[in-house]
Amino acid sequence: MAYIGQDTKKLIEPVVNAILRKYGLKGSLSIKHDIDLTLTIHSGAIDFVESYNRIGPTERLLFTFHPITDGYIQVNPYWYHKDCDGLAKSCLAELIAAMNLGNWNHSRPEIDHFDVGWYISISIGQWDKPYVCTKGN
Repeated sequence: MAYIGQDTKKLIEPVVNAILRKYGLKGSLSIKHDIDLTLTIHSGAIDFVESYNRIGPTERLLFTFHPITDGYIQVNPYWYHKDCDGLAKSCLAELIAAMNLGNWNHSRPEIDHFDVGWYISISIGQWDKPYVCTKGN
């Protein structure tokens, strides 16, 4: 059964914070419901929204693509490489790898058996507080 505690978060947090500093981002790491390690990126020098809106129509059917207009993106950690490019993609790859340090996935979905250490979630901005891109500042 998935579980992540504060002790594991304390081991992962310095690595995630170093990556955020490397890319000029500000964010916070939290645990939700004891099973989900959640990173919220509040602001920074990478224009995630522009990258998502530029690459999105080329990777999806046009009728399924919805451009981001509110500054809030819930990143799919399994398909992030299809949702963005360039610096945004590199940053997310490093963050996802760091958030999975010590994690495992022995799931067998064909028999409805899910065995992971913990789940991860990354949000660019929040539903009520959009991501602030400081790239031009």
